[in-house]
Amino acid sequence: MARRRQIYEGKAKILYEGPEPGTLIQYFKDDATAFNAQKKGTISGKGVLNNRISEHIFTLLGSIGIPTHFIRRLNMREQLIRQVEIVPIEVVVRNVAAGSLSKKLGIEEGTQLPRTIVEYYFKDDALGDPMVTDEHILCFGWASQEELHDMADMAIRVNDFMSGLFAGIGIRLVDFKLEFGRIWDNDYSRIILADEISPDGCRLWDMVSGEKLDKDRFRRDLGGEVEAYQEVARRLGLLPEGADSAVLDLESHRKRRGK
Repeated sequence: MARRRQIYEGKAKILYEGPEPGTLIQYFKDDATAFNAQKKGTISGKGVLNNRISEHIFTLLGSIGIPTHFIRRLNMREQLIRQVEIVPIEVVVRNVAAGSLSKKLGIEEGTQLPRTIVEYYFKDDALGDPMVTDEHILCFGWASQEELHDMADMAIRVNDFMSGLFAGIGIRLVDFKLEFGRIWDNDYSRIILADEISPDGCRLWDMVSGEKLDKDRFRRDLGGEVEAYQEVARRLGLLPEGADSAVLDLESHRKRRGK
């Protein structure tokens, strides 16, 4: 089948026109970026793993009533999704101090936060995706008060669900980012969850060892990115136990690197 017209290309995905009006095909790339694309690389097979992981999580979220853009997975790297108008705000949910929060506030990484924090970032690579408040969002019309409430409420529900999901497989959900979009019915719009949920946008730590099972391995030059993503997929039941080359041992990886 001939490739459909490309609509958009981002750092980790490409969007193509869908087979029906109001749909798109989302293609997951192996490209990896960090620090607002200042660091670039490739993680072989990442797109395949993220496609499966995101499909699994979005399906589970849909089953508990979270509206999402996900329709179905088409193949190893592509999903059929609803076309949405992306709200230009990244919603970041933090349960544990890590990354920029630790650096900005001098809080030791790994510190359990007294309460979950929800942060907002304006989606603009040229500006470095600056952190903004709800006042900025309302002032500049990036979202309405009702939409902001809907996004925050859904973010907390997603956090509650995913925290339990990952805890059940021995993974600590440190933080993660979400994106939302509008779907329109004549003059009325509603907010639904969009983009993806995968180790690209989540910090996932092994509960026992503290091993990072996410894109921080790429950000911090730890290596073992593929093994980490595979381990998340394996624990979620998306890769068969003991499959040849399906999961590589991170402990062995560290020993090979002399760490």
